[in-house]
Amino acid sequence: MIARLMGDRRTQSVIRRIDRPELVLLATLMAGVAAAGWLLSSFWLAVAIAAELAIGGLGAVAVIGPARIGLGYARYTSLALAGVALTLFGRLLPAGSAILFTPLVAVVLWITIYLELRLTRAPGSRTLLDLLLTGVLFAGSAGIFHLFGPLSWPPPLVLVAVLALVLALRGGEARGSTGAQAVGQALLHVLAVAQVGIAVTLLTLPGVVGPAIIALAFYVWGGAADALQTGASGRTVVIEFGSLALLGLLVALLLHAG
Repeated sequence: MIARLMGDRRTQSVIRRIDRPELVLLATLMAGVAAAGWLLSSFWLAVAIAAELAIGGLGAVAVIGPARIGLGYARYTSLALAGVALTLFGRLLPAGSAILFTPLVAVVLWITIYLELRLTRAPGSRTLLDLLLTGVLFAGSAGIFHLFGPLSWPPPLVLVAVLALVLALRGGEARGSTGAQAVGQALLHVLAVAQVGIAVTLLTLPGVVGPAIIALAFYVWGGAADALQTGASGRTVVIEFGSLALLGLLVALLLHAG
């Protein structure tokens, strides 16, 4: 059956039209592992996370190729972190319907590795990358808080900060920073996000509101740094991104009061 299917001319035509079919296989495999992590016990969730890190890391190296001077190394972690974040986030979904989201996870993972490969070949607009990094932080933060509880010990915010650090390093490298400069920008980025994380933890906001505000803070800081680096005036940056941050704070306070 499989041999006849692969031998069919229409099937071969579809395969030839797919750019890098190994990306589809890699994303599908990781989506299957994520789905298993949603449905099984905590032990197997840990196994699924380890598998996502291994498959995503090795797969990114195989697809993207050797590191280049000036491009950094954090790009090799994007796929693995996206897989881990989606594995954790899937635990929030109802067990009966979670499996239906597996194709969507495969699409998100394919976009992640395809985008990294495209940016390696021809660096360009980083809007989609910024949104992707923000989405990974949101999904990972929501999954971590759901798994451990926001007030457990040791604080799950530490894991969120580690995740944000790697994502912030990837954002810094996308802006053209390398080495100590990229690490410094990432540390400042994480410090700002951690402060917001402490605030939303103390407010005990409902559901995924806290992780959403943490992700918003991550996006605002990254956007402000990018705008300043491209020559925007400080006043414009403060007005644009400061108003967005204040809006998120207002929403958090209203939800806490309610």
